[in-house]
Amino acid sequence: MIGVLRERSDEPRVSLVPQDVAALVQAGFEVVVEHEAGIRAGFRDKDYEARGARTGGKDEVLAAEVLVQVRAYGADRGDGEDVPAGLRPGHVTVGLGNSLGNPAAAQAVAKAGVTSFCLELLPRTTRAQAMDVLSSQAVLAGYRAALVGAERLAKVLPMMSTAAGTLPPAKVLVVGAGVAGLSAIATARRLGALVSAYDVRPEAREQVESVGGMFVALPLDTSEGSAGGGYAAAMGEDFYRRQQELLAATVASSDIVITTAQVPGRRAPVIVTEEMVRRMAPGSVVVDIAAAQGGNCEVTRPDEEVLAAGVHVLGPSNIVAGLAPHASQLFSKNISNFLKLILNSEGVKLDLDDVLIAETLVTHESAVVHPAVLQRLGPEENAESEHVTPSTSPVRS
Repeated sequence: MIGVLRERSDEPRVSLVPQDVAALVQAGFEVVVEHEAGIRAGFRDKDYEARGARTGGKDEVLAAEVLVQVRAYGADRGDGEDVPAGLRPGHVTVGLGNSLGNPAAAQAVAKAGVTSFCLELLPRTTRAQAMDVLSSQAVLAGYRAALVGAERLAKVLPMMSTAAGTLPPAKVLVVGAGVAGLSAIATARRLGALVSAYDVRPEAREQVESVGGMFVALPLDTSEGSAGGGYAAAMGEDFYRRQQELLAATVASSDIVITTAQVPGRRAPVIVTEEMVRRMAPGSVVVDIAAAQGGNCEVTRPDEEVLAAGVHVLGPSNIVAGLAPHASQLFSKNISNFLKLILNSEGVKLDLDDVLIAETLVTHESAVVHPAVLQRLGPEENAESEHVTPSTSPVRS
């Protein structure tokens, strides 16, 4: 049985939408959805029931062996070491877990005997694309960032020629040309802005230009800027200091700066300093969608708007919340595709020869089993768990 849990009050998305529930039910799985789990994303209980699901209270959902969420335990910065009531040995959880950023939560889940899959750890391969929740949400995050910046800016974005004169197009700078950055570039271009972009990865230039942006080339050694899989590598302090110096003039001349640069499991690099913000024209806007990881802008405060020398600095930590119906639709398709990978008629099969399963399995048999998460926990936890090898026997569902 698959259980769909209602998210916390600050998360309007839902992990499975009715359309994908129908496919799982047709495949022979029972699905139970917590009352009003999808209401904030526009999906009613009766929509789930019409597609073959059963709705019920939280206790009924926790009776399921497989639990799916958008933000599973550990994905919120405030999670401590006490596992939420209801999780028990034998449970299998699937969702975003922030396992690298909050490894203590993964350890608590392991001690509770829960087998957990954290989808932020999916490798960025062609085969994984249909399950890649980070990419599907990042497309919407970039789109939304461009709209938020355009709405907050007290200027028009496209060039306008009128009898009273010509208004020049707004200048938008996007920092970080990953999935979110490219989406922001494309959206700002469609709105008529002049868009430039910077990324530490050398291969990003062609991608930026393919969506209509102008690449900002800085005289820096970026040969080690790519960590593979479309991610940027963490660079040294001297590199970031020099990068800030060289990027300052471009930031100062921009009407909107959208920052998206993130390194998995680490604090986001500070690329835009307070001094750089103060050099921007009053009324300019910074939209920092790396706010949940500390922010790319020194002024950023998560989920707040800061006014610095007349510049509006916005730090939405969950910017896709404003697009909950479509964000849920994409997330749900990713989740359902992953469930089809790990579920069969016997239950959950832990086929560790499958890299997609091996790379996302964080806890199993009361231990943290993911090497990168163990490394974050430190040598003591490594010693305790080094003897544990996940079993390939099925977990019944």
